Amino acid sequence: MLSVVNDDGTSSSGSSLIDDIVREGARRMLAAALEAEVNAYIAELADQRDERGRRLVVRNGYHQPRKVTTAAGMVEVKAPRVNDRRVDEATGERKRFSSATLPP
Repeated sequence: MLSVVNDDGTSSSGSSLIDDIVREGARRMLAAALEAEVNAYIAELADQRDERGRRLVVRNGYHQPRKVTTAAGMVEVKAPRVNDRRVDEATGERKRFSSATLPP
């Protein structure tokens, strides 16, 4: 990705180029952590199937992007969605995946 840098070291957004690079790195690391967390969750439950042999826990696209405050500043991240069709036997409610990486 090419960026225009002004003589004073700022980019077209008004922030310094190094700040933009750090924020992009933070966004990529958060996205990778979320992907790894979801992939591990799905792999852990891959053997759970319904009566027709279909997996009960599968990927289901992405949530709407949300802004997360990091030490590098505000970054926008899209968290992967999980369709978990398992049912909690005690309550009768569907179980839910919630990411430990991003706060609610």
